[in-house]
Amino acid sequence: MLEIRNLVCRYGKVTALKGISLTVPEKQLVVLVGANGAGKSTTLRAISGLVPAASGGIFFCGQEITGMSASRILSLGIAHCPEGRRVFPHMTVLENLEMGCYLRSDGKEISSDLDRIFSLFPRLAERRKQVAGTLSGGEQQMLAIGRAMMSRPKLIMFDEPSLGLAPNIVEQTFAIIQSIRESGTTVLMVEQNAYAALDMCNYAYLLEAGSMVLEGPGEKLINDPHVREAYLGAGLAHA
Repeated sequence: MLEIRNLVCRYGKVTALKGISLTVPEKQLVVLVGANGAGKSTTLRAISGLVPAASGGIFFCGQEITGMSASRILSLGIAHCPEGRRVFPHMTVLENLEMGCYLRSDGKEISSDLDRIFSLFPRLAERRKQVAGTLSGGEQQMLAIGRAMMSRPKLIMFDEPSLGLAPNIVEQTFAIIQSIRESGTTVLMVEQNAYAALDMCNYAYLLEAGSMVLEGPGEKLINDPHVREAYLGAGLAHA
């Protein structure tokens, strides 16, 4: 569904991605792991059209999307659930969800999707008229996921969905992401909790300093000595 070929991205004179390549098959959950500053978030932002490619190509469903606007990429079926939630703090829960479908005009289907989101997240249903900035971190994450889902994406990208959340909320969040994949939506996820991410994914890539250094099924990376030593210490303690 998604293919990146030799992608290079720069911030000024700093090269954040040094010719990376990856593929995300349809209806799979693929994760990117690596240390802070490795280029994981830049990869997602490049796919979304928020960071320009210096060279290389990004292809979605066989169509090159390199250089397209963020709104055009969203309309093709790629949704981005960003790091830090980034909800609209002065808008209500309902208004935030409606912003997720601003490119759609199928009113009856939008109403049906809202019902689905409120069914998936009963807490949001209870707080639909509440201003988003007053929600807890876990509730804001639910809202960010729901907002992304409202565009009816073919591919949804999650950037650090567990960041700053309590352990029980993290578990719920991962369960929801799994259910999204099981419902047929393709998922590409960046996640700081490497052990949990590798345990739940179909395939994984390890980024280090802007380069792709390892790839394979999650189980392969979990058992790799370098990955275990560098990224899984905390996770293995609870495994």
